[in-house]
Amino acid sequence: MRGCERGPRRGDDRGFVTAESAVVLPVLVMFAMALVWGLMVVAAQIQCVDAARTGARAAARQDPAGAVVALAREAAPHGATVTVGREADRVRVVVVAKPPVLGGLPFEVREEAVAMVEPTAGTEGGP
Repeated sequence: MRGCERGPRRGDDRGFVTAESAVVLPVLVMFAMALVWGLMVVAAQIQCVDAARTGARAAARQDPAGAVVALAREAAPHGATVTVGREADRVRVVVVAKPPVLGGLPFEVREEAVAMVEPTAGTEGGP
């Protein structure tokens, strides 16, 4: 009854799980790293949106250009560039940043916000 204790042995299946793990494990690690990097890019995009909107609100209040850029850079990802422009009665703030970690890639996140200039006190249309 020696054969009843164990199923039939097949010598050709030995090491199959090890080989399968050796192939699948690196793929899973790379997939997890890609997911984390994607989340970091999305977080940088959201920071750019917030920074552009904050800068546009400040520029619409007619804050000095230096103060608008400093305020937008404070909310933007590290190393982002902030551009402030004015077109008639509108202000435009553009924030461009390279995503974190894989900064060597030719990839950047960009966001812009446009706001109407608020009238100041003592001018036409003001209170």
